[in-house]
Amino acid sequence: MEMIKAPRGTRDVLGDESWKWAHVLKVCGEVARDFGFREILLPIFEHTELFCRGIGDATDIVEKEMYTFLDKGDRSITLRPELTASMMRSYVEHDMNRLPQPLKLWGWGPMFRYERPQKGRYRQFYQVDFEIIGVPSPLADLETIDTSMEIYRRLGLSNLQVLINSVGCPKCRPVYREVLKQFIADRLGDFCETCQNRFDRNPLRVLDCKNPGCKELTENAPSMIDSLCEECREHFDTVTDGLNRIGADVRVDNRLVRGLDYYTKTAYEILAGELGAQNAMCGGGRYDNLAEAIGGPHVPGVGFASGIERIVITMEGQNAYPGEAPKTDVFVVTATPGASTDAAVLVHNLRSAGLSADMDFTGRAMKAQMKLASQIGARFVCILGEDEIKSGTVGIKDMTTGEQESVARKDASAHLAVALTGNPHK
Repeated sequence: MEMIKAPRGTRDVLGDESWKWAHVLKVCGEVARDFGFREILLPIFEHTELFCRGIGDATDIVEKEMYTFLDKGDRSITLRPELTASMMRSYVEHDMNRLPQPLKLWGWGPMFRYERPQKGRYRQFYQVDFEIIGVPSPLADLETIDTSMEIYRRLGLSNLQVLINSVGCPKCRPVYREVLKQFIADRLGDFCETCQNRFDRNPLRVLDCKNPGCKELTENAPSMIDSLCEECREHFDTVTDGLNRIGADVRVDNRLVRGLDYYTKTAYEILAGELGAQNAMCGGGRYDNLAEAIGGPHVPGVGFASGIERIVITMEGQNAYPGEAPKTDVFVVTATPGASTDAAVLVHNLRSAGLSADMDFTGRAMKAQMKLASQIGARFVCILGEDEIKSGTVGIKDMTTGEQESVARKDASAHLAVALTGNPHK
């Protein structure tokens, strides 16, 4: 019988990597707390209409990438491809506008998109998502960008750069659409079929095409910045001025439109790594019309999403991890089979004192137990034999120095806590 494997585009995050994810999420949680964000947990699947209306029918996500199915009630359900639309749905559904505004929310979890798997990009992938909902102020845009930058700074990433653009508003974007369409029209036949189909529905998406030929054709495309209305221009200038004043490395990118229809005004990405590496760590921007698109009132918002896989890969490339994977503090070894229950009690007491402790459960010989303790990186080994059982003591061996001493078993937890941390109460 053929072995069942994980579906294409998914992967198992194993123990030698999962601790890095835990570190990333710990830092995200700390930044969220320091910046005043509340964590919320949202469904993994939503009604398909949420994403069709929120993200946009003409986007690659809706047209090509969503995992959509009918449930047993013949309702069209989609595994979430992103989190912002769900965040806004939750905000509107639970009348969060009654809470003090703006509301700062963050969350994380798996997203799903059917696309070609490659390094750092999977069909099931994980993102952290931060949103500020309820205010139109450009200072909220600055706050979200600063939040994302702070996460990467605390994770030890270097050479951070903000790529930023404005995609305007319903007042000035139609003006730019016509300017852009005039630029594209004469050479439309040279673009890929997807871009030709987008020409009338959403020409701005042509700027986001990854086809090398299309990218070359739009190299000298008109800038959206030149078509902004006074309000959007003032908003953009306030954001970029604020970024410069907090010391961010900022570059205006006229081609940056992001892949979702709900963006208005600010659109941005953050790069990390060596110059030219183009490691996009996150994407975000303002989405003042999203709530209305999904049937709610007018609610302005701004936020960003960052892929955990991409963060981990970039941290590995920059050697940005603090130390090594977590290791067991103490491994309890039995020198005689009759000591196994005493060993289990000692492990329990060590854990109750805040130490990480483990033991053998397979009946290995003492030599094999010592080898296992070494393999898992245990700092100390507690040895229980017949003499220790009779005398109420335990042999403690420092696996780094090889030194061994006998300690009263009732004092073992405090003794080991001091040896590990300098504090009898770890």
